[in-house]
Amino acid sequence: MMKGRFLRVGRILSAWILFLSIPGSVFSQEEEWDDTLFMEGEGITVTESTETTQHMRVISKEEIEKQNTHDLATLLQETLDMGITSYGAYGNQTNINMRGFDSNRIAFLIDGVPANSLVAGGFDLSQIDPSSIDKIEVIYGGSDSKYNVSGALGGVINIITVKKEKPGLRLGGSISNTSAMPGKYRKQDGNVEKPHYEDLLDSQNYSLFGSYGAEKYSVTANIFTNRAANHFLFKDENFDTVRRKEGNEVFDTGGGLSYSRNLPDYSTIIASGDIYYGDKNIPKSGVGSSSDLIGKQTDFSTRQKLLLDMPRVFHDNFATEASLSHSWKTLDYAPSIDGSSSSLHDEHLIMGINRWTWYPGEKLTLMMGADYQYAFLNSTEFNFHDRHDGGIYLTAEFQPLEQFLIIPSVKGVFSGPQTSMPAVAVPKLGLLWNISDSLRLKNNYFRSFKQPDFQDLYWSGGGMNGNPDLKPEDGWGGDLGVLYAYKEFLNIETTMYTQWTEDSIHWAPFVGTTWRPENVGEAMYFGNDTRVKYVMPLSKGVFQTVGISLSYQYLLSYLLSYGFTWASDKRIPYMPMHTVGASLEFTWKTGSLQLSGHYEALRYSDRDNSAPMDPYFLLNINVNQKINNYLSSFLALRNLLNTFYESKESYPVPGFTATIGMRINIEPGKEKKSE
Repeated sequence: MMKGRFLRVGRILSAWILFLSIPGSVFSQEEEWDDTLFMEGEGITVTESTETTQHMRVISKEEIEKQNTHDLATLLQETLDMGITSYGAYGNQTNINMRGFDSNRIAFLIDGVPANSLVAGGFDLSQIDPSSIDKIEVIYGGSDSKYNVSGALGGVINIITVKKEKPGLRLGGSISNTSAMPGKYRKQDGNVEKPHYEDLLDSQNYSLFGSYGAEKYSVTANIFTNRAANHFLFKDENFDTVRRKEGNEVFDTGGGLSYSRNLPDYSTIIASGDIYYGDKNIPKSGVGSSSDLIGKQTDFSTRQKLLLDMPRVFHDNFATEASLSHSWKTLDYAPSIDGSSSSLHDEHLIMGINRWTWYPGEKLTLMMGADYQYAFLNSTEFNFHDRHDGGIYLTAEFQPLEQFLIIPSVKGVFSGPQTSMPAVAVPKLGLLWNISDSLRLKNNYFRSFKQPDFQDLYWSGGGMNGNPDLKPEDGWGGDLGVLYAYKEFLNIETTMYTQWTEDSIHWAPFVGTTWRPENVGEAMYFGNDTRVKYVMPLSKGVFQTVGISLSYQYLLSYLLSYGFTWASDKRIPYMPMHTVGASLEFTWKTGSLQLSGHYEALRYSDRDNSAPMDPYFLLNINVNQKINNYLSSFLALRNLLNTFYESKESYPVPGFTATIGMRINIEPGKEKKSE
């Protein structure tokens, strides 16, 4: 039985472009750059550079806590104005959109280790509790030479949960309740139902954490639980009436544990692991309160990782890190009463990574590394399949003059013999020019490359058949820019980019009613990402600072497949041309208030652009207030205008919600020191 369970278990080189991009801690005059807004905090990877040519942003622990959400997708939308395509409320499938690419074409990492699913290529964002995250690194486009992972057509999102703990004991946690707006609605049988006031207790989140740091070691642990009824009112456009979402209840729980041990010569060894379990009701598209069309999904995943970080190896000029990790994910889906059979997927991924850094001189740094992964999947739709993937890379950071930095990089990627391209070279080039203490230029050119997922290659059943002859998705891209910052008050960035892809994989009818994936996708993307942040310190009154942030993202995509040409002027489905974000934040000694808005313009749900989706605007308020040295409270009001909208066709999302909660953070050592 255990054995059976285990088995289940361009054409262009991108056009040059001008941008002002978010600065990191590049200059020796550190006061010129707002490090908390932009980049590079503490890290455990020895190959992390203090300078980067990449279009990169970091969400800090402080910013994560200020957003007061237990949903990682919502966090990314509200902090970086990322587009999301959601199949409903909490616990449902949600895709992140970056530079016109969805989650299947974004590389998700957890503590630097790839975490995308073997089945469909994406990542289940609900499996990570934001309260367990120390920071999030986001690298846009395919310019990543820091982690050099494959599959990052749209970018890289690295979720960092493990860090070196400071000395002393820390205990804490949070509890919150999310209320949906009750109201009258019409049931599927046509009868009008009175408001359900139990929706005021719609969802609850509980989390606990603890850490202890000593001279030679540290331990951290966390656990979280969510109960989400996901009952909310939505507009049924087919009947022009208001309905109440039912049959989408979710319960999930998870936790993590890490142990860090100091070794001689400032080295560290870290062992970590996490576990997740989710019990989810999954309704069909467009379903309001009909319970006979609900599927049952059970998710389970666990990850284990061992990391050795050595800032000094053999000599002061050498550093290395090595990691070995294993992940196991299961998905068990029992469909609604439509005659379909259950679906079970067990996937395992074993991965080893080794990175080296050599400092041969003041003007040159060499980084080299290798990664290898063995993946195998046993599924009711796939049977048993496995694959070997890996690569070797070399990156150089060359600074011929104090104000110039050149970063060439190349990675040789290999895959198992069952793929059509078992080996390929992926080159990248980054350029950085520090014009002055407040102004700099960046430029990146890169190739992007992604092997087909198991679903695309091997799926069989339900009127769908995979295609083992698929080629990898391939393309070229680039961005170029200028950055400006005035002390700690003003930061401006604008990023313009272009990217071309070919052989993109899409499912379409093949024979009769059978669907099959083909390399039919070709597309071109042109975009701009502009952001401005101004922080004004106040010397009088209640408030300490007032901050204003503005963002604008422009994406012009051209679908050049299925007989479409440039003249056809067709857009990539679900990718808006315009995305706008704005926020106004007030801080005082013991708290903060943030008013933010997010707007997405017209989108299309189909490749013919014949099914438009209405633009929508979300208005949110976040309030945080410290009560005493240990306790704080928070309030989050989302979608204040109670906008009825869909980010995925036929899958409504919640209207107005209110989250109220408390946090506790106890640091006995810190309290004694302050006394």
